[in-house]
Amino acid sequence: MKKTPLLICLSLLCLHASAQRLHLGLFGGISAYNGDLTEKIYPRKLTNGAIGITASYELSDQLMLRSGLTYAVVGGADRYNKSADLVSRNLSFETSITEFSLTGEYYLRNLYEYKLSPYGFAGLAVFRFNPYTYDGSGERVFLKPLSTEGQGIAGYTTKPYSLTQLAIPFGGGIKYAINNNLRIGLEVGMRKLFTDFLDDVSGNYADETDLINARGTLSAAMAYRGDEAPGGSLLYPDKGAQRGSPKYKDIYYFTGIHLTYRLNAAAGKNPLRMNRNGCPVNIY
Repeated sequence: MKKTPLLICLSLLCLHASAQRLHLGLFGGISAYNGDLTEKIYPRKLTNGAIGITASYELSDQLMLRSGLTYAVVGGADRYNKSADLVSRNLSFETSITEFSLTGEYYLRNLYEYKLSPYGFAGLAVFRFNPYTYDGSGERVFLKPLSTEGQGIAGYTTKPYSLTQLAIPFGGGIKYAINNNLRIGLEVGMRKLFTDFLDDVSGNYADETDLINARGTLSAAMAYRGDEAPGGSLLYPDKGAQRGSPKYKDIYYFTGIHLTYRLNAAAGKNPLRMNRNGCPVNIY
């Protein structure tokens, strides 16, 4: 029984030490994508918002393990491109993205000793998407079930794509230590994808009749929309004509503010700067 108070004290010390290493955060910013339906980085009319929460654990003063849950919306549309060929193709899409990521975050300077430091991060993420567009009457139409490039239809080698995918997040930024526990940073993050169907556009046109027979008239109508564009051709393209380019995978990316708070209220009451072990350090 005499050991019980000691065990309780040791447990509380361990919890306190762990809390000193844990940072909770909020991320907010803008999001966009690059693929077959965009020509610019952060196109003005196609840039949307992103928001997320994070939890980071200090492995050392300059190395952190960070997990994050982010929600964003990205999209693209041929009508905003400069190329006449792309404008006449007249395709468009949007999708929400829900992403869970786990990354390593390395700071070039120790933020317990310096107020400002550049940092970089890289890791692994899993995300969920579901591309959709709007028909001529403004109704939302989800694109994957339509197999717009013949995915999963007999006679076509293109396989249906999964709506849950892996990605490699990487990027960097600069972070400022406001006080012992509160930090704010500006960061840019890219996502390398393993799919070219984030926008439901990748390769060649399927045969119009094949699409109608297998998926209905809506499939053919969403696969080619040049007939809806001013001056566009009313003729559906030949089977095998180029619709997109599979040469490069799609990407999406975020830019925003990341605010974090270290769970160590006691250190915040001390005017001295403290490291994660509660020891005072110099400020530069």
